[in-house]
Amino acid sequence: MSGRDPFCQPRRIGRGAALTLVFASVLVAGAATGNLPESDRRAAADDARPAAHSGRHADVARAAEEAAADGASPLEAAERAVSRSGDRWAAVYSPGEYEEFEESLDGRYTGVGLWARERDGRIEVAKVGSGTPAADAGIRAGDRLRSVDGEKVDGRPVTEVVSLLRGDGTGETAGTTVRLGLERGTRAWSQTLRRARLSRDTVTVRETAGRVTVVKVTAFTKGSGEKVRAAVRRAPAGAGIVLDLRGNSGGLVAEAVTAASAFLDGGLVATYDVEGEQRALHAEPGGDTARPLVALVDGGTMSAAELLTGALQDRGRAVVVGSRTFGKGSVQMPTPLPDGSVAELTVGHYRTPSGRSVDGRGLVPDLEADDGALERAGTVLSGLGR
Repeated sequence: MSGRDPFCQPRRIGRGAALTLVFASVLVAGAATGNLPESDRRAAADDARPAAHSGRHADVARAAEEAAADGASPLEAAERAVSRSGDRWAAVYSPGEYEEFEESLDGRYTGVGLWARERDGRIEVAKVGSGTPAADAGIRAGDRLRSVDGEKVDGRPVTEVVSLLRGDGTGETAGTTVRLGLERGTRAWSQTLRRARLSRDTVTVRETAGRVTVVKVTAFTKGSGEKVRAAVRRAPAGAGIVLDLRGNSGGLVAEAVTAASAFLDGGLVATYDVEGEQRALHAEPGGDTARPLVALVDGGTMSAAELLTGALQDRGRAVVVGSRTFGKGSVQMPTPLPDGSVAELTVGHYRTPSGRSVDGRGLVPDLEADDGALERAGTVLSGLGR
C-alpha cells in the first residue's frame, strides 16, 4: 500500500490508484471507484457546469476557470483546489487520463499483461495474463521485478510500479516499448516488451470437487454483473455458490446491482445520497433465492463490492466469510473543467438496506476466516445445503 498522504498530488494518487485497482486488483490507499450508476454519471457529465455545482465542485471549477483566464493550467489549479478540499477520494484527470479511466471500467487497458504485488519490500510478478506481451516473453508468476526503464522499483508502492509499466507519467500508449529488469532464482536479465491494448475478464467461474461453483469477481467493469447472473443460471442444480469478492476493487455500482439481482428477487440493494438528495438502488426480480450462498470478503473488498456484500448480508441471502472489508462507501461525480480535464469529487455516501454506513468502517463478516477461507466457505455451504 502507498504510505503517502492521500491529499497530496491528488491526480497522481487518485488516478493511479484507481487504474491499479481495476487492472491489478491490489489494495492501495486511494481509488476513484464506487462511482455513481452510469445514468447518474452520464447526466452529471452532460449537465455539469461550474455554476451548477455547490461547495467543493464550485471551488474546483472556479479555480480552474480563473487559471484559464490568467493563461495558467486549469488542471494544475484544480489539483491544488482538490488538495485543499480534504476529499480523500477526489482526483483530477487530464482528458487522456480520464478516457483511460473510462476504458478501464470497460475492462480495457494499455499495458504488458502482468500483475504486480509487494512482498517484503520487493516487487514480484503475481500473475501473467495469457496471450499478453509478458506471457509471450516467458515472464512467470513469482519472478522478481527489479526495474522499469532503468528505474529501480524496490520499496516503491505497487501503484507507482504499475504506472511505470503503463507509461502513465509520460503519456506512453500502445505500441511503445518498456524495458524490464527481472530476476528468477540466480538468473537476472532484461526484457523489452511492447505495450498493447488488452482486455481483462473480471469474472471467472470454476467448479470444485464438492459440487460448489466458485464465482470470482475481481472488479465490477461493464458486463460483469450479467456474467455473474449467467454463472448462477449455468451452475449445476442443487450446487452451492461461493461468490468470491476478495480483492475486488469495486467499479461500476450498476454492475454490482445487476450481480445482486442474480441472488435476490427484487427489493432494496442500497440507498445513497447525492448532495443531500436521497436515492435508492433496487435489484431486478427473478433472482435465484434458493441456492446456498457464501460471500468471501477481505480487506481488499471495496466500494461497489461492499455495496453488494452489504445487500446480501442484510437481507439474509448469504453468509459472509472472511475478514473486515476496506470501508469505502462514497460516490463520486465528474466535473468537466475548461481545458477538457475532469475533476472527480465525492458527492455522497451509500448505506446498506438496514441503514449501515460502510465508509471508514467496512463490513464485518458473519464468520471470521483468513487462511483457508475458501475451505471454510465450503464447510458453511455443506451446512446450508442440509
